[in-house]
Amino acid sequence: MAVIPALSTTKRSAPWLLSLAVAASLSLSACNQSTSALQQIKDSKQLVVVTRNSATTYYEGNDGPAGLEYELLKRFANSLDAELSLIVSGNLQEVIPMAANGEVHFAAAGLTVTEDRKNLVRFSEPYQEVTQQLIYRSTNKKPKSLSDIADQKFAVIAGSSHAELLNNLKNENSKLTWQESTDSDEEEMLDRVWRKELDLTIADSNTLTLNRRLYPELRVAFDLTEPESLAWAFPKSEDDSLFLAANQFIKDLKTSGEMNELLERYYGHLNNFDYVETKWFNQHRQQRLPKFEPFFIQAGARYGIDWQLLAAIGYQESHWRSQAKSPTGVRGIMMLTLPTAEQLGVKSRLDPVQSIWGGAKYFSQLKGALKNSVTEPDLTWLALAAYNVGLGHVRDAQILAEERGGDRNKWLDVKETLPLLQQRRWHSSTRHGYARGKEAVSYVTNIREFYDQLRGTYSPLQASSIRFEEAS
Repeated sequence: MAVIPALSTTKRSAPWLLSLAVAASLSLSACNQSTSALQQIKDSKQLVVVTRNSATTYYEGNDGPAGLEYELLKRFANSLDAELSLIVSGNLQEVIPMAANGEVHFAAAGLTVTEDRKNLVRFSEPYQEVTQQLIYRSTNKKPKSLSDIADQKFAVIAGSSHAELLNNLKNENSKLTWQESTDSDEEEMLDRVWRKELDLTIADSNTLTLNRRLYPELRVAFDLTEPESLAWAFPKSEDDSLFLAANQFIKDLKTSGEMNELLERYYGHLNNFDYVETKWFNQHRQQRLPKFEPFFIQAGARYGIDWQLLAAIGYQESHWRSQAKSPTGVRGIMMLTLPTAEQLGVKSRLDPVQSIWGGAKYFSQLKGALKNSVTEPDLTWLALAAYNVGLGHVRDAQILAEERGGDRNKWLDVKETLPLLQQRRWHSSTRHGYARGKEAVSYVTNIREFYDQLRGTYSPLQASSIRFEEAS
């Protein structure tokens, strides 16, 4: 068992591979039928959940455990004053049975609520909606209907909602054929289509969103379903205590707005995919970034900023061109204005080392000016907006957010009011007046996308291996 702070994980490759601690916890729970399941968890201080290793559920990021499911589970475990013990399954087919058989307290693995699954488990309050989509490669002919995919190499994950859907659709289209893979996950299936090993697969819309920039030639042929709910799967039992507690927890997250904040954190910056921009970014990453990477690393270490975030800022500002100039007077990789450069002690904005160090120092100052009341990751997004539009205008947008019933310290709310600074009815009452607030929102969104690509957090697969081809 690999131990992470406040989190135990067990890689599961066979049904009997439960950790001793987890097995003991569940065994004690089974023996003590007089105490509710919820109380048993509080007494043992251990919540045991099975999940999957993927970008949409749980993965090891640069800063430790991450993923939407992990974020939700950690909060739920904390609400119970329990330690989260994750069993990471590599086989989707065993996840639902593990929950149904009581081998875990419940399953949280990006599970779509389906009729077949409801026969085995009971689902919590949903926390997200996704759509099942037919995926193809742009170099192939786009299928317009299920009748167009006969004789194509088509595969989905065994035991998935995709396989269940196809079995139901086969009743309507007897010529529909496909293969089911037991040793791949959803992201690997996308990779196989991109590498032309498959012609088609099915992916949930959230998985494709997280992976579009790794596989820019992938396209959606059409939606196969209406939006469907994702939820946690619990064993069917007369004891409702844990099930009801989880439902209330999810409802409270929705009511408080915290659920929307989490969804925005993972998906809010990924909705507008640009094939051309992604293509050029990856070419420039290979051709231009290596020359400047040591300077980003050194400046990041000096000011306590992830160097890849600094590099993402530099790309948004200048596409990593040290001699970049704009008609408005900003210069260099980090596009510093002359007054800002002078205040930072930068003598030559066209010197890449001075520009990168100056940009890092300036960004650090902006975070320092905001940090008293703002926490991460909102602090970073607000500081990025300030780098673009100015700290004063960000503070105006914060005030507007508060006046409109939002939270001035949440990027989710401030990004709604920044564009209002372009409208006279709003900016006329602010301290700093007009600002191109919509541009600031796009600026932050772009940097978040570049940052994610540099870190390779869209997928466990290596982003550095991406090759681009012109779409036919």
